[in-house]
Amino acid sequence: MSESSGASSVIALDAMGGEHMPQAAIDGALQAVDEGIEVVLVGDADRLEAELSRRGVSLRVHHAGDVIGMDDHAGDVRRRRDASVMVGMRLVKEAQAGACISLGHSGATMAAALLHLGRIPGVDRPAILASLPVQDGGFAALLDVGANAECRPNYLQQFAIMGSVYAASFLGRPNPTVGLLSIGEEPHKGTELVREAHALLAATPSIRFHGNIEGKDITRGTTDVIVTDGFTGNVVLKLAEGEARTIFSWIRDALSSGLRNRLGGLLIRPALREVAKLLDPAEYGAQPLLGVDGYAFIGHGSADARAVASALRTAGKAMRNKVVEKIRSGVASLAAAPPVSS
Repeated sequence: MSESSGASSVIALDAMGGEHMPQAAIDGALQAVDEGIEVVLVGDADRLEAELSRRGVSLRVHHAGDVIGMDDHAGDVRRRRDASVMVGMRLVKEAQAGACISLGHSGATMAAALLHLGRIPGVDRPAILASLPVQDGGFAALLDVGANAECRPNYLQQFAIMGSVYAASFLGRPNPTVGLLSIGEEPHKGTELVREAHALLAATPSIRFHGNIEGKDITRGTTDVIVTDGFTGNVVLKLAEGEARTIFSWIRDALSSGLRNRLGGLLIRPALREVAKLLDPAEYGAQPLLGVDGYAFIGHGSADARAVASALRTAGKAMRNKVVEKIRSGVASLAAAPPVSS
């Protein structure tokens, strides 16, 4: 893919994939447009135009006559070229858009991105990155969180480079450190994959490798980047999201269990809202698919308008900060480095 592919600032939004589409897509896009973000809705033009007309508003629409549903197979994208996620990725490939966001079928989004954008040279497998809130109020980058259930050591090495670029250029973590998720800090701990990856990461000059970290270190912010296979990363992400919801449910119950607690709840409500906002995945909207040769973002199928608007902001910031171009350079430097001796 050419450098010019990221020249456009328009973001193609799959307006059909997801549980609350197209209403959530339209509402979120209108919020983003008010903030100066350029958006084109991709989906059934008749349905989208009718919804826009009903509201008395106007947005750019690009027709796509099909949609990949949540129950469909990701492999269906190859034969369903008119699906909204395929059309959105094709707009990026043809430089009619700078990025594509889909908040529907994550597997189909990844497949469409690979088909149309391809991989950055030197990247064996793309990875989905999640930004997790940490103790100092910032964020750490966790990858992979679902693209690759099984990995090889060199995949984790590439994840470390891509995650480091993202942490530095997007999350505001200059000179980021990298941790390898394991069951102990010692280099000999973990599976065969983890042990081999540890040796490879320790010999990678373009990253600051901290060493192994454990699950408890993630939210402490022990490292700025955490690498793991997609199976483990997805479990960690879903556990973190579920635990946050459970803890806030406990707090709500405790603060409504008596007059004194209800009065105390009124006093701390503003602070709790700030904490809840920090932990709410809708605040980030979508996660980047790193390693494909273009800007592709995957969101949750239950995304609402707030999540859509946040996803559009995330994509816009990533393009402005030239994340893909920097990853391309980072991976190229790895290929140019002398081989690691065994």
